[in-house]
Amino acid sequence: MISTNILKNIATVRKNMISAGMSKGFTSPETIKLSQTLDKLMNQQMNRLNQNVKTK
Repeated sequence: MISTNILKNIATVRKNMISAGMSKGFTSPETIKLSQTLDKLMNQQMNRLNQNVKTK
């Protein structure tokens, strides 16, 4: 089952990361932190999807 909450968080963090990258640069500490947060959220979502596939 796809977690709507995680998907909303992914969309929000992605939007914020793009905005930070465009205004502060792609290597700014804020952009990098947002990118790392996005990676973690996406990994969580992929792990959940993989668990669902294994249980079917």
